[in-house]
Amino acid sequence: MLRNMVTELLEKERIITTIAKAKELRPFAEKMITLGKRESLHARRRALSIIRRKSVVHKLFDSLAPRYADRRGGYTRIIRLGFRKGDNTEKAIIELVEREGEEAVPEKKEKKAPDQKK
Repeated sequence: MLRNMVTELLEKERIITTIAKAKELRPFAEKMITLGKRESLHARRRALSIIRRKSVVHKLFDSLAPRYADRRGGYTRIIRLGFRKGDNTEKAIIELVEREGEEAVPEKKEKKAPDQKK
């Protein structure tokens, strides 16, 4: 189940699931993106052993890994949605940060303290 979910997350960059599944999925997705940053044949084969589709592995190594090249971790975010009507299970969105088409948040500039006169 987690292999299917990590494949879908890397392909669509956002999926809706339960909070428990999202928390279990996060380490697998983070490891796959870290593996994609290595860009070696061995890393590609390790990714293919978990990810179900070759096209998703291609996307991981060619577009996702360069996007997160300067980031040291924290590639995913979990957003809580509320409770499902039927069984009252908490739902969540798990998505990749800085998704394609999403504007990157500019870094905050430090404010200079006003000069104090003595």
